[in-house]
Amino acid sequence: MMRGRLLWPLIALAGLILLNVVYTPSFVELRIQDGHLYGSLVDILRNGAPTMLIAVGMTLVIATRGIDLSVGAVAAIAGAIGCTWIADGGNVATAVLLALGACVLLGLWNGFLVSVVGIQPIIATLVLMTAGRGAAMLLTEGQIVTISNPAYRKIGAGFLVLPIAILISLAVLGGVALLTRRTALGMLIEAVGANPEASKLAGVRSRTITWTVYVFAALCAGVAGLMISSNVSAADANNAGLWIEMDAILAVVIGGTSLAGGRYSLAGTLVGALVIQTLTTTVYTIGVPTNVTLLFKAVVVILVCLLQSPRMARVVAGRRKSPVSAPRSEKVAAG
Repeated sequence: MMRGRLLWPLIALAGLILLNVVYTPSFVELRIQDGHLYGSLVDILRNGAPTMLIAVGMTLVIATRGIDLSVGAVAAIAGAIGCTWIADGGNVATAVLLALGACVLLGLWNGFLVSVVGIQPIIATLVLMTAGRGAAMLLTEGQIVTISNPAYRKIGAGFLVLPIAILISLAVLGGVALLTRRTALGMLIEAVGANPEASKLAGVRSRTITWTVYVFAALCAGVAGLMISSNVSAADANNAGLWIEMDAILAVVIGGTSLAGGRYSLAGTLVGALVIQTLTTTVYTIGVPTNVTLLFKAVVVILVCLLQSPRMARVVAGRRKSPVSAPRSEKVAAG
């Protein structure tokens, strides 16, 4: 069933790539220069790496029937801590550890509000979404903090044949897939999302699992924030990770993960993140006016979601299986 739900996102992804090829015939060309792989497809993967990483964490949160709106603000905080520490003369390793440590604390806070206090996830994370952006501005004193550190820049703009950002995101995706699909953890996460009370009665530690997925989502957002700030060698508290939570949620939904919890697909999340980033690239390639960019993206996403909806699937399946109606004269004779 999940494979069937990926059909339309894959078709949409192929259609977007084809549209780009029509406008730019060299769109799918790849070249190796100085041992690094370049090309428009590589750019899509590199620019989409932060969204993909955050979407992996968001997938597990949504699978437990939750949602995390604060990931964009957490990404901004991570970038602010990293760049501010380096700008003050600190080393890169300490900056990364401090940033990720702060993100773990923020994830613990979200998990505490949701799993212990019992606040609705959308409300609990909305608080940090608002306050986190203010905290990032406080750290940077409302300024764009620029740095020049080659070691830090490698996180978001370095290469190991492929951009390091892509390798980090794919490694996290693969690690989570192995951990959740080769052990009982994935089944426990889906059980908590399908029915929290029943899973608790069955002995599943639903509170611990819920708490853990929020910490993991914040950690993913922290790494994504380091990628974003590293790529531009600056911390911009106002714009870093702005609306990335919406792109991550759309990537998860397009990938077939149920917002009602209890079912998730990491492969679908990967496809969804690629659709979102390719769509963004397409907007610039075909020259869509900037004032209708968001509307254009919304229309495409709505079309994909409609096409993969269960009701639309039933309509399509019904038409395929509907028998050919017998001629009226044969029906009369049979009667």
